[in-house]
Amino acid sequence: MSAPAGLTLERHRDLEGRSRQVWYRRALLLVLVAIAALALANFFGQKPTTSRAESAAASLELQAPTRVRGGVLFQGRFTLVARQDLKTPKLILSPGWFEQMTVNGFEPQPSTETTRNGDVVITFDSLQAGQKLVFWTYFQVNPTNIGRRSQDVALDDGNTPLLRLDRKVTIFP
Repeated sequence: MSAPAGLTLERHRDLEGRSRQVWYRRALLLVLVAIAALALANFFGQKPTTSRAESAAASLELQAPTRVRGGVLFQGRFTLVARQDLKTPKLILSPGWFEQMTVNGFEPQPSTETTRNGDVVITFDSLQAGQKLVFWTYFQVNPTNIGRRSQDVALDDGNTPLLRLDRKVTIFP
């Protein structure tokens, strides 16, 4: 039986001259398996990391992922402990918290929200020395958001800076 028109037995059945193409397919399959393995190992994010900052007036702990993927929901948890009376505690969030992110909610609701030089200022009711405030934020990463940016947080009492937490977030497609 002869080969159909346009096909040759040597090239199409015996793969003559195409021996490297098998390795190209195997390499592509290996790349796909490697991406899946990296995702399972949490390389692309979602596992929260903890960052801390302390001063004589207060301590701040932040739990939030430093690696996220587009389209994914994530939570940030801010735990503020007053070491002295704080009349007007304010969390100042850098623009990296909001650029290409959708805010799904804040709990508990802050007293006021405003901006200062491009940062978002979230003000809470006063705290007595020894009191703890836990503040949750919920975000969704917009699917077109890719890159690395600063997600810094500062704590002020009124207009007096108390501490600062510097962190970065990496956003994967």
